[in-house]
Amino acid sequence: MTYTRDQLIDALSAEYDHLCHDSIDDDAMSPAEYRDALQSMSLDQLIAETTTDDVFTLDDFMHAYA
Repeated sequence: MTYTRDQLIDALSAEYDHLCHDSIDDDAMSPAEYRDALQSMSLDQLIAETTTDDVFTLDDFMHAYA
């Protein structure tokens, strides 16, 4: 399936927000800062940011976080 930049940004933001709830790293970007950083990425960079592969596919990622 093909995803838009906005769909990937929304899913990556949701994943990051989920991960931030489990983190105690005070130096990490806030969810809003991370979303802003995602806005400057190309579609290929956004896909790479998902760190998906043949086992955990992009469709799996999107199903989990979109």
